[in-house]
Amino acid sequence: MAKIAVIDYDMGNLHSACKGLEEAGATTHVTDRASELLSADAVVLPGVGAFDPAMQHLQARDLAPVIRDIIASGKPFLGICLGLHILFEGSEEGKEPGLGIFPGRVKRFQSEPNLTIPHMGWNQLQFTQPELALWGQLPSDPWVYFVHSYYVAPNDAALNAATVTHGSQTVTAAIAQNNVMAVQFHPEKSSTMGLQILANFVALVQQQQLVTAS
Repeated sequence: MAKIAVIDYDMGNLHSACKGLEEAGATTHVTDRASELLSADAVVLPGVGAFDPAMQHLQARDLAPVIRDIIASGKPFLGICLGLHILFEGSEEGKEPGLGIFPGRVKRFQSEPNLTIPHMGWNQLQFTQPELALWGQLPSDPWVYFVHSYYVAPNDAALNAATVTHGSQTVTAAIAQNNVMAVQFHPEKSSTMGLQILANFVALVQQQQLVTAS
């Protein structure tokens, strides 16, 4: 059974993400201990809130270098919402530097007539990496649940795994590169589609376990 560590840094409800992963057959453990994160089969970085407090909490727990080491090790890694933002270099939302795993910054939606900010509610993904394992068994353009005023803008558009359109603006909804996947939306709030995405992540972790054991 896949052992998935969920990073605890006081930013959001971690247990809803755990519930979805457990329904998919994983064993989850919420922790901020480096040894437990490094020994897990995979790591999830969820988050709700603002960029600067998130980075300050991570730095206070000395977790920034641990996350970099986890990603460099090739261990499957999933970021959710704020857990996507902090993988980048910085944000218009604050002044703290991000983890800098990927080049690019977090930007705020530009105001336009009749555009609601935050972008809140159900919207459709447009896959830009349709072959990604995270999207397995999903229909084209699935509906998922968003709550955000800021979005990531990678320097390299090839990093995008999915986009979403809000008003006239089409922005990053998910990224993927090698062992790292991260999503702007909340799979734990996205009903059947979200549970399938979490199940796909668990299946990917289990597949890597088999490869490592062989």
